[in-house]
Amino acid sequence: MYQSMGAHPDEVNGIAGTRFAVWAPNAQEVCIVCDQNHWKHGEFYLNSSDAGVWSGFMPGVSSGDAYKFSLRGQNGEFFEKCDPYAFYSELRPKTASIVYDLENYPWQDEQWIQKRAETQWHDQPITIYEVHLGSWKRPKDGRQFFTYRELAKQLVEYVQQMGYTHIQLMPITEHPFDGSWGYQTTGYFAPTSRFGSPHDLMYFVDYCHQAGIGVLFDWVPGHFPTDGHSLGRFDGTCLYEHADPRKGFHPDWGTYIFNYGRNEIRDFLLSSAHFWIDKYHFDGLRVDAVASMLYLDYSRKEGEWLPNPQGGRENLEAIQFLKDANISLHGEYPGILTIAEESTSWGGVSHPVYNGGLGFNMKWDMGWMNDTLRYMHFDPIYRSHHQGELSFRMIYAFTENFVLPLSHDEVVHGKRALISQMPGDLWQQFANLRLLYGYQYTMPGKKLLFMGGELAQWEEWNHDQELDWKLIGLEKHDGIRRLIGDLNHLYRSEKALYETDFTPEGFAWIQCDDSKNSVFAFQRTATDTEEHVIVVANFTPVPRDGYRIGVPKPGFYHEIINSDAKIYGGSNMGNAGGVYSEKISSHGMSHSITLNLPPLGLLIMKPVSTPQKPAKKIAE
Repeated sequence: MYQSMGAHPDEVNGIAGTRFAVWAPNAQEVCIVCDQNHWKHGEFYLNSSDAGVWSGFMPGVSSGDAYKFSLRGQNGEFFEKCDPYAFYSELRPKTASIVYDLENYPWQDEQWIQKRAETQWHDQPITIYEVHLGSWKRPKDGRQFFTYRELAKQLVEYVQQMGYTHIQLMPITEHPFDGSWGYQTTGYFAPTSRFGSPHDLMYFVDYCHQAGIGVLFDWVPGHFPTDGHSLGRFDGTCLYEHADPRKGFHPDWGTYIFNYGRNEIRDFLLSSAHFWIDKYHFDGLRVDAVASMLYLDYSRKEGEWLPNPQGGRENLEAIQFLKDANISLHGEYPGILTIAEESTSWGGVSHPVYNGGLGFNMKWDMGWMNDTLRYMHFDPIYRSHHQGELSFRMIYAFTENFVLPLSHDEVVHGKRALISQMPGDLWQQFANLRLLYGYQYTMPGKKLLFMGGELAQWEEWNHDQELDWKLIGLEKHDGIRRLIGDLNHLYRSEKALYETDFTPEGFAWIQCDDSKNSVFAFQRTATDTEEHVIVVANFTPVPRDGYRIGVPKPGFYHEIINSDAKIYGGSNMGNAGGVYSEKISSHGMSHSITLNLPPLGLLIMKPVSTPQKPAKKIAE
């Protein structure tokens, strides 16, 4: 629909101008208002069709010109609206749409797009850096924001250094209120003008692709704001939203909910999803608040919601929309990813539609995040009573294709930064955080970390200021950053840590019931079952000397990561680079190794044919 709706520069009979089209079936008349007609209603009328689409060609309006639609409603009232299909908008607090020609950007990412189409991401490493562009870094020259082009160079260099495979942008669709972080979108086809023009954003994505970095796009089809210039009551009636507030108004966020059962609205949203991948070459969508779309009673009390025709609480229209979106996106753009933020136990979110699923590639594992952080919040002396909170995850770990997220949601609204959530004295807080990250990177599932987590910044995220970059150079904070970099590079290089993220054959507990010592041990195995690593985690500050762990085969076990290493800010307790196995049975295996487990530490051990010196760390 974006090819015909909205504003498109054109030429008719040798006269340059712009074609306009907008859907407003209940309006009595629609005009274009702009500088050329002094923003007066009645100076340039659009013609209506039987489908309720108003269209026309206005001479003299060209790329860069601001405009709005001025509508007269059924009761004679006048109001101005921005273009639902606008490609560009004025910088807030202004709200007019801007004519923009998206064509003629010189893309240079053909190799990336071809490789993407040939990639099966389920058995590939995916480690995602979640970024809010407005607060990652800010310029020192008085400007509020860097441009997309400036951010491309700085961010790609940093992400490459840290070893991430993908950047995930929090919503950059146009939005009027900075404090919504982009989740209250007014422009479903317009990148926010805070950071520059549409071509500037294309440059950002192109630059990332040429550097081998994928870019995911945070997309919000679950709700939209009530701002007067936006989609709400667009032609004086409930057009994009349900008329009944029990289906059309979201009580948590004070926003409208799309009417997924109306074909024009489904086309609008499906077009938006395709648009960002088609025109901007994004590598996929992270779909926000899917749970709020699936349930009619989401965050509602009895009597505040309407059941579906079968009497159930499932939103059948939204479910069908999500299925249609995934079918069409994956059919047209092979190799892209769709990832659901879905916080309930809804079955089959990441299963194919033909198998009864919703068709997403992956789903955020909110259960892992909640259980793990709750466990980490306990003082280690009490963790022995909560062993099951970590081991429980493996009961359901392969029912979906999970991403393990430590996202922006965990460091806002008074929750504090991750380092501040860790118990104990200063040393234990940093050790606990290193242990948390090590555990995240070794459990089955793709990885996501919100910006700033790698710096161990003390203050929770504030969208109005940049990250606490002055922490770089401080030993303990640098240790966390080095560890994240090494975990990223190790995860990408060790098939056992990523090839079988979604299959039970790739994981086996070795020790999960030693609650007395709060020790966990498990094996990760690649598709080639000869390739595996052993992970051992000590969740107490008590060192464990001579702790015996069963291993699947004899040989030398190289210590490839020790979260307690000195370069990470730890006490440097370990195993001198590795240990030989012994023919002593343990944990149901005929061979075993004895390890010195560092306090609040995690070890990753890999069997090798011959002993070797520890590999030089990337961060060094």
